[in-house]
Amino acid sequence: QVQLVETGGGSVQPGGSLRLSCETAGSTSQYDCVGWFRQTPGKEREGVARMYRHGGPAYADSVKGRFGLTLDNTKNILVLQLNSLKPDDSGTYYCAAGHYQSEGCPWSTYNVWGQGTQVTVSS
Repeated sequence: QVQLVETGGGSVQPGGSLRLSCETAGSTSQYDCVGWFRQTPGKEREGVARMYRHGGPAYADSVKGRFGLTLDNTKNILVLQLNSLKPDDSGTYYCAAGHYQSEGCPWSTYNVWGQGTQVTVSS
C-alpha cells in the first residue's frame, strides 16, 4: 500500500499563491499515476492536475496556466504550485495515486487518497 501525506494548505487573498506538497511512502512503485484533486461541500471531487511518474503533467481547464505540478522522483514528493488564486479555487485538496492504464493516467484511475489539506481564497 502507499501512504500520501499533504501539507501546505492555508488561507490567501485572491491573486495570491500557495504551495502544496505530498509526501509519498510505501509501495510507491506500484502507483505510476500521481495527482491532485479538490472538493468543496456539496460538489463531487474533481481532478486538478495529474501526471505519469515518467511523463509530463496535465491540468484541468479551470487551472491551466495558473497551477504547476512537479514530481521529485528521488524523494517521492509531489508539489502543486497554486498561483493567481481565485475564490473558486477554495476547497479541500487531496493528493492521489493510481495505477497506470493503457490510456495513461485518466482521472478515473486514482483510487488512493491522502487526508486532504484545506485551501481558502477569500478577501
